[in-house]
Amino acid sequence: MANGEKPQTRHIDTSKASAARMYDWLLGGTENYAVDRDACSDLLKIAPSTQQLARTNRDFLRRVVRILAEKGITQFLDHGSGLPTQDNVHEVAQRARPGAKVVYVDNDPMVLAHARTSLDDNENTMVLDYDMRHTHDIRRASEALLDWNKPIAVLFVSVLHCLPDTDDEHDPSALIRALADQLAPGSYMVICQLVSDDPMVRQDVTQLMAHATGGNWGRVRETHEVRRYFTPLKIEDPGLVDVIDWRPDSPPPPAHLRATDWVEWGGVGKIPK
Repeated sequence: MANGEKPQTRHIDTSKASAARMYDWLLGGTENYAVDRDACSDLLKIAPSTQQLARTNRDFLRRVVRILAEKGITQFLDHGSGLPTQDNVHEVAQRARPGAKVVYVDNDPMVLAHARTSLDDNENTMVLDYDMRHTHDIRRASEALLDWNKPIAVLFVSVLHCLPDTDDEHDPSALIRALADQLAPGSYMVICQLVSDDPMVRQDVTQLMAHATGGNWGRVRETHEVRRYFTPLKIEDPGLVDVIDWRPDSPPPPAHLRATDWVEWGGVGKIPK
């Protein structure tokens, strides 16, 4: 693993659920606690398709990283990377493009501990302990591995719903704009988050997650809100969609077998040349 800033040791709070550990449980992982499993149980009562969505989202992440690497992208910046699992971003990217460089950004202490251990022998990876909204700090630290004068694929996969809306430069739309302004032409931004057409699902999930995580949550949004994130970008085919429909490797399920409570929605945008 490439040298970054000196790691800080922080306490893992097991009294509150963590979105990263909940996601780990939904994917069948073991790096979670009773408080995370209890929160997942409550979440599944509101949105029964959540476990299916977690797997669909992970498949999308693998697919989009592979496709961008095959297109020639050799640098990736993954925000809210979560707990290591099978086929992490660097594994997918480096299979398609040996020597690809990946910087992971997260501020969950359990994620950081596991990531630093698992990536110790990979010199083309780096783990940064930052809030994803601190874009200038992340750029400064990541320059030890990434060349910002060349194209980078920036990933915000199933993470922006963890950010609240604010009136300053730290809300999701402003975050995307700030990063887009710093990226070289030919860079890509991969953006998706949980959305729902059902106002009760949006309200109940948002309230549950805010309570379970001790306020480390934003909200479930609507598709038109996520569409605004792509304003500075040229949207790649097939457009903004349920991610199960983004360049699938096999035919996606028919409508009657799909989730109706909420979906992971978004796509890929390119920084124009």
